[in-house]
Amino acid sequence: MTRCFQLRRCLMVLLLFFTQAVSAMDIQVRMLARGSALLEIDGKQRMLRDGNTSPEGVLLVSSDGKKAVIEVDGKRQALTLTKRIATNFTTAEKTVVRIASTHGGHYVTPGRINGMPVEFMIDTGATMIAMNYVVAESLGIDYRAGRPIMVNTANGVAQAFEVILNSVAIGDLEQRQIRAAVSSTEFPQVILLGNSYLGKVDMQVDNGILLLQSRH
Repeated sequence: MTRCFQLRRCLMVLLLFFTQAVSAMDIQVRMLARGSALLEIDGKQRMLRDGNTSPEGVLLVSSDGKKAVIEVDGKRQALTLTKRIATNFTTAEKTVVRIASTHGGHYVTPGRINGMPVEFMIDTGATMIAMNYVVAESLGIDYRAGRPIMVNTANGVAQAFEVILNSVAIGDLEQRQIRAAVSSTEFPQVILLGNSYLGKVDMQVDNGILLLQSRH
């Protein structure tokens, strides 16, 4: 009787250990916005909206721009950005988006162009938003109707078209009628968020965290 009890106890301990080992994941918050978050799960970045589940089984329950509530194996936990954020910079009346830098030191964040989901790389050296023609076509942008211009790319000078985007948003920070350049080549390979948008918001870097804040 005692031996049977000990055997069952050992099996329960092994099962508990196995369950904990399976559910153990390295999860960090890279970006927070209301209704969405960029999570890094075991080294892979996953952009999730409220109610979405990552391929690793991480459910984003909610995100309010300050913390993300996630659920893994039925257990919920509130996560904030991994680095400290100053609390005396913002006011309650203004919309703020916080973006953590990637391993390469870049700031990458999900956003929207004309209401469609995209991924931006912050580029304070770019005059305006820049994208290639393939991305523009996927977003339904009639770039050939824009003003022909010349732009510098990694392969030299190339023809591009200046267009006006109806709306550009990161989280709740939405701006309208934003200038963008669409390259006739496949460069840039990512959408660069330039100063035609960034010039309309306030920016501050605090301990590696980029804070974008509305002006009104």
